[in-house]
Amino acid sequence: MGELLGSRTWERSIFSDGWTESAQTVDVLEPATGQVLAQVGLATAEDLDRAVARAAEAQREWAAVSYKVRAKVLSRAAELFLEHADEIGEWTGRETGAVRPMAYAQGETGATECDEAAALAGAPYGELLRSAQPRLSFSRQVPVGVVGVIAPFNAPILLALRSVAPALALGNAVVLKPDPRTPVVGGVLFARIFEEAGLPSGLLHVLTGGADIGEALVRHPAVPVLAFTGSTRGGQAIAAAAAPYLKRLHLELGGNSAMVVLDDADLERAVGAGARGSFIHQGQICMATGRHLVHESIAGDYVAALAEVARSMPVGDPTQAGVAIGPLIDASQRDRVHQIVTDSVSGGATVEAGGTYDGLFYAPTVLSGVSTSTPAYAQEVFGPVAPVMTFGSLEEAAALARDSDYGLSLGIITRDVMKGLALADLVPTGLVHINDQTINDEAVVPFGGVGLSGNGARHGGQRANLEAFTDTQWVTVRAEPPA
Repeated sequence: MGELLGSRTWERSIFSDGWTESAQTVDVLEPATGQVLAQVGLATAEDLDRAVARAAEAQREWAAVSYKVRAKVLSRAAELFLEHADEIGEWTGRETGAVRPMAYAQGETGATECDEAAALAGAPYGELLRSAQPRLSFSRQVPVGVVGVIAPFNAPILLALRSVAPALALGNAVVLKPDPRTPVVGGVLFARIFEEAGLPSGLLHVLTGGADIGEALVRHPAVPVLAFTGSTRGGQAIAAAAAPYLKRLHLELGGNSAMVVLDDADLERAVGAGARGSFIHQGQICMATGRHLVHESIAGDYVAALAEVARSMPVGDPTQAGVAIGPLIDASQRDRVHQIVTDSVSGGATVEAGGTYDGLFYAPTVLSGVSTSTPAYAQEVFGPVAPVMTFGSLEEAAALARDSDYGLSLGIITRDVMKGLALADLVPTGLVHINDQTINDEAVVPFGGVGLSGNGARHGGQRANLEAFTDTQWVTVRAEPPA
């Protein structure tokens, strides 16, 4: 599929101080066709131990070099993401099921993350502090050492790189465990990019594996900081496993985000936002709009228009132009989505559109007549399902929006921006988007949720990344020792 990944020297191997052939492999399947795209090596616990030891050794030298050296590597990595954007797009579409607009944007996404990380390498990293004693007192941010990163399948480039790039830029080494369903664009790609960018050997290790490798990474005493993006259940398991080691965890977890449509909203634009929020990437995004809260005066028209949009969306092979909905990642995910829809209908909800599937292709689905106990409303579906609930007052809308254990993103559609801000004040959430749907992310913005959506940690932006991947050290300097 291209020169960056086309040589296949990485097949059946792990990347740890170079490429090493592995005794065990995993088939990389294309969700749309079931075709085997490649075979990637699986790591063992012994591989992990060796990788962490080598990473700790290489990190000391990396932390000592000029920030310009680190910035140059990250800048070159950004260039490589752009140079190979078409190849990356093709692999992303085939491996993750992302449709062409999303898949072919990944080269630019990777470049932006690396560019921001390159700038981070030269950012101020301390401050002068006052002291009551005759001495110079200051704080500085120093690398933590080895950062562990566990990335998911749904947006593997962004959701791995937003930790990998700043961690490297700040002088750390990284051990990355990609999801075994997307190990090429979620792992091999980074190894090849940073190889070509001139990153010294031993600083980035890519170890594909299952939950056992993830658990070993979490429990490893020489990995003081770990970044995990994935399900809330997975994050809770990681927090429990890491607790005895008092590790710093950055947990970006699930969501069941609400988009509130007030009675003064532009209906056509509200429906467009709602469709995008629920159906983009087949709903397999943590920020997806999982609950549509619509004022009762316009709810009937909203449901009818949203169902019409859902029925009109082309479903099929995501590598083909014009396709809007690709496949879910695997049969397990499809069965879970369909079970939630089936249980919702059994509980009284009405299917206005969709509710069916062909292979891994699940039709965009709109549900009306839902209640707070309807499974598709109460749970994170992680599929292209849009349940619609009505409300009568602003207070009721706020109560419904905050009635969730999650707190990731909130969308509010209204012509009265101040009313939207007043509503946002009543809902605990990490992200708020007025006159937009719930899916938004930028490399320069601190990103994260509250409640079961995360532990309050943030990625993105210089300050948040400095806090995430460095330790604060207090330093004092005297002209001579005190008497």
